[in-house]
Amino acid sequence: METATVVPPLPRETDQPLVSVVLAAYNEERSIAFEIERIQQGLREAGIPFELIVVDDGSNDATAAIAARYAGIRLIRHRVNRGAGAARKTGTLAARGEIVVWTDADGTYPNHRIAELVRALGDADQVVGARTSEQGSHKLLRAPAKWFIRRLASYLAETEIPDLNSGYRAFRREVALRYLDLLPRGFSCVSTLTLAFLCNGYEVRYQPIEYQPRVGRSKFHPIRDSYHYLIQVLRMTTYFNPLRVFLPISLVLGTAGFLKLLLDLYRYNWHVTPGTLMIVLTALQIFALGLVADVVVRRAR
Repeated sequence: METATVVPPLPRETDQPLVSVVLAAYNEERSIAFEIERIQQGLREAGIPFELIVVDDGSNDATAAIAARYAGIRLIRHRVNRGAGAARKTGTLAARGEIVVWTDADGTYPNHRIAELVRALGDADQVVGARTSEQGSHKLLRAPAKWFIRRLASYLAETEIPDLNSGYRAFRREVALRYLDLLPRGFSCVSTLTLAFLCNGYEVRYQPIEYQPRVGRSKFHPIRDSYHYLIQVLRMTTYFNPLRVFLPISLVLGTAGFLKLLLDLYRYNWHVTPGTLMIVLTALQIFALGLVADVVVRRAR
């Protein structure tokens, strides 16, 4: 397994940080300095004890060198690029604050307002910066895909989700540690954390934020990463609430089988075709599988 190289930390903001900001960065030399400065300034002005953890995810530009110039940060370097999820997981494991903030280093999120995000957390378990507009690249491809996946996730999680895959969020580290092993290495780590909290009864709030065009080139692939988002939503829901996946499939097949049964009885003089029996039995098997999966999940909890 690839290990991370930890650069010895410079003097921190405080020995007992309340907030740990995890700034994941991959080839962000054009914006990393600006993001570090406005994160530090915003939290200092708010009087919130914090630490800033910059996770350089195998950059091949000057990202790490620029970040290392700043006092009061902890710089962690991956030797190779392992993905946004791996970088955020590394930073969360290294965090010492009760509250962890995830954000990006590409200029898209209002990092100067992290203090407002932390205050919006209140007594909840997670607060997500819900974007009010789509400013990313490939907008015509991303927006419909994200809308569909968000609606599916809202149904599967049984709650409205304004923004499923925002990378700007604050959460309680103690709760998140229970689900870090479930995080994928790619961009879908953010939707995974949202669903992990929602499906296990933790309170998730949403804070509207403005989303700006990124600095530099996006690493998001509209087809590949949207596919990964969709698969991860289904995987996480099956893991935490399997009946929301298995029951609708069983009902659809069962209804089709019942209608086909009536048609067979009418057309074939009260005889049932093998295909009809196959549909009905498949529906029953999927329903039974969902029940077993639900029992396993509840016992595991």
